[in-house]
Amino acid sequence: MLCTMAPASAQDATFAMRSLTPETALQAAQAALKKCRDDGYQVAVAVVDRAGLTQVVLRDRLAGPHTLRMAVDKAWSAVTFRTSTANLDRATQPGMPQHGIRLRPRVAAVAGGLMIEGAGVLLGGIGVSGAPGGDRDDVCAAAGIAAIRDSIEF
Repeated sequence: MLCTMAPASAQDATFAMRSLTPETALQAAQAALKKCRDDGYQVAVAVVDRAGLTQVVLRDRLAGPHTLRMAVDKAWSAVTFRTSTANLDRATQPGMPQHGIRLRPRVAAVAGGLMIEGAGVLLGGIGVSGAPGGDRDDVCAAAGIAAIRDSIEF
């Protein structure tokens, strides 16, 4: 009886997961940067993996020095909280039950951070910082995801 239970236990002890390749992360970042450039904005773009670890960071020539860290934190926040940072912004406004989240280090509760999902699986996040308004950062981040959509829908 113990012999028949061993394979099931071994199977439950591990799991497989998918993550973005560095090449795919770079492709997304480059597409987001291009979209913002085409729209006339100098930005920084960051892509993190599903654990929130930075894979790629790009900064345009005239993007402000603060945009690097903000882009990384937007991507990290989207992955960590499993929502867009625009949604996080709305959920953490003063007077809301989750307002205290804004006080945590690295939390970027401002638009511009999106989850990267493929076939319903969280693969990573992308953050853009430097456009005049988080809504414009979101447009560039979405362009980055659109550029890799076909390769991540498995």
